[in-house]
Amino acid sequence: MHILVLGATGYLGGHVVERLRALPGARVFLGGRSPAADVTADLAGGGPRELAAALARVAPDAVVNCAGATGGDAVTLAEVNARGPAVLCAALREAAPRARLVHLGSAAEYGPGTPGRPVTESGATGPAGPYGATKLAGTVAVTASGLDAVVLRVGNPVGPGAPPTGLPGRVAALLAEAGHDPEAALRLGDLSAYRDFVDVRDVAEAVALAVTVPGPLPPVLNIGGGGAVPVRELVRTLADAAGFRGRIVEEGAGGSARSADVSWQCSDITAARDALGWRPSYSLGASLEALWAAVAARDGSAEGVAAR
Repeated sequence: MHILVLGATGYLGGHVVERLRALPGARVFLGGRSPAADVTADLAGGGPRELAAALARVAPDAVVNCAGATGGDAVTLAEVNARGPAVLCAALREAAPRARLVHLGSAAEYGPGTPGRPVTESGATGPAGPYGATKLAGTVAVTASGLDAVVLRVGNPVGPGAPPTGLPGRVAALLAEAGHDPEAALRLGDLSAYRDFVDVRDVAEAVALAVTVPGPLPPVLNIGGGGAVPVRELVRTLADAAGFRGRIVEEGAGGSARSADVSWQCSDITAARDALGWRPSYSLGASLEALWAAVAARDGSAEGVAAR
């Protein structure tokens, strides 16, 4: 089975590639702008014809699109998150119309949730900013393509390798810098929001199932932890894992622009269980321990793990 992964060098993409390579009989090709990629692909700036030619050389049975932008101005977000999936779908229709497309969307497409009510795939979408809006446009391009395609609408990913562009990775980096100084202060923005966190390894497992499950799949499937967790709890749990002895200080709003005006978010993951046989296997505590262990190993501060 030939599987092409676009965005393979990113946080989600790296874990997806690792999981797919473990599939029996799978040959995984990496796609991206790097000259070292098996398939050179620039979804933001290239055209369908060039990409179709590259796809034809690989003859993929499945394509996984992990490419996406989480930051930048509205133009950048639109080019990567909206135009990119549209170009990919056009190229697939020409070069590999029978290949299954697994596209990674985002729970930000839903926008603000109603506390206590996990949103289903049929729920209304009302993204609160350019990120969610452009991800939703990408989802529409995929679901309207006529291809054998599914969008995995991912919650807030967490776990080993989390980048500093997201809250868990940023907090982990700050904790590594603070060490065990009892006078240290971890200064963050408002932590009162609730989010649906899902381990990046569980996301990769959902992708592997979406690639291999036979028959048509629903157009959109929520992939989340299945529960709304206070962001404050995530920060405190990660601080405990790091053996942090200082103070956690919340200083006004100062949160992510992508999270503005979204105080509560949680996805109903029943459909993914029914369609894929998938359910999350890592608790938030286990995800955060794995995140901190990876940071400690990278920075040579393994004592942070032993200090718990």
